Amino acid sequence: MQRKKLMPVLGLIVIGGLLQAAPTTLRVKVTNLAPAGGTFITPVWVGFHDGTFDLYDAGSPASAALERMAEDGDLAGIMGSFSGAAQGALFGPAIPPIGPGEMSVMDFTVDLMAGGYFSYASMIIPSNDAFIANGNPMAHSLMNAMGHFTPLDIMISGMMVLDAGTEVNDEIPANTAFFGQMMPNTGMNENGVIHLHPGFLAPGSGGILDAAMFANADFKARGYQVARITVSEVPEPGSLALAAIGLVAAAGVARRRRTLGHVVNHRA
Repeated sequence: MQRKKLMPVLGLIVIGGLLQAAPTTLRVKVTNLAPAGGTFITPVWVGFHDGTFDLYDAGSPASAALERMAEDGDLAGIMGSFSGAAQGALFGPAIPPIGPGEMSVMDFTVDLMAGGYFSYASMIIPSNDAFIANGNPMAHSLMNAMGHFTPLDIMISGMMVLDAGTEVNDEIPANTAFFGQMMPNTGMNENGVIHLHPGFLAPGSGGILDAAMFANADFKARGYQVARITVSEVPEPGSLALAAIGLVAAAGVARRRRTLGHVVNHRA
């Protein structure tokens, strides 16, 4: 291949490499899929990491950080432990609380070579210690086998809601976040382990489902969806490709101008 024909190709390769190596802007969108009168979710913690940050292990006691999140929606402990995680871990601030039918969006700048895995955590409210999160730190990879970004679309059903095993599910308003609790950490200690949540107390027992505001909050009901989390690239890959082609084209125009100038000067 002649040198002149080779230059545009090399330009695309170089620009493509730079685009891949540069930090990537990712958009995280969280949608509460609960029906009207359904469950809320507290501020959602999201993290981009190297695949070693383990939030919890089912069948084991919850960490102090997870307990605070699951009982009171307090993310300080998780954020603190994440900032000291394995090399390449990136910190993602909390997304605002989201009610039934609501959506929240936040952008993050991520080095995918160092933080190619995604994790999330949020408390289900009202509840004593119900939460959603991924226990497998490598469950959600942001890159495919070729090393290119792969968008995520995570659907979280009511059957996936977890119980931290740290507080008895008595649903007494004074002990239950978002249901009457005035101070954090006021419920009865359970001293249990993390497991799938059994669901709220049956209607007629004076619990959450008897409150008009949460009449449709039975997340164990058939087909109940809690939330959807998507992670996409900003701008879209097509825009990046057009930008790269534009840069190469501009370089080609500049090169032709230099060549033309050389020919004119030579003829003069």
